[in-house]
Amino acid sequence: MRPMRSLYRRSRHNVPMLNMASMPDLIFTVLFFFMIVTHMRSDELKVRLEVPQGTEVQKLSNKAAVVNIYIGRLTDQAGQPGNWGVQLNGDVVSPEQIASRIEELRSGMSAENAEKLTISLRADRRTPMKLINAVKRELQDSYALRINYGAMEMK
Repeated sequence: MRPMRSLYRRSRHNVPMLNMASMPDLIFTVLFFFMIVTHMRSDELKVRLEVPQGTEVQKLSNKAAVVNIYIGRLTDQAGQPGNWGVQLNGDVVSPEQIASRIEELRSGMSAENAEKLTISLRADRRTPMKLINAVKRELQDSYALRINYGAMEMK
């Protein structure tokens, strides 16, 4: 006797191919999203910093009205620490030049941002107070009175 054949035929089910035509559009959309949202660091540090730690750390909200001042040891070509220096945004300046530089930056801002101008001061923990006081005195002379002191959050 012959074996009985199944009444139902086995049909082969093929998975349809995935349409990849819209994949480049999706990739470029995601790429543009990240390019718009990502904030690139604009300052290349020319001073060496070991920032102190703090317990009440907050982030600045309006970055368009922020001027960064870094105080630390200047690094030479070999990467060795040298004398103490002040870096305002991307340039190394002397404390006496800070007031004029702040006025230049303020004149290039919108009226709203110039009114909300905030100085983000980040100093090495071993910076002499004489240098920090000289910088603060120049900031007072230029009426940049809103100062944020940079620190790392304690872990």
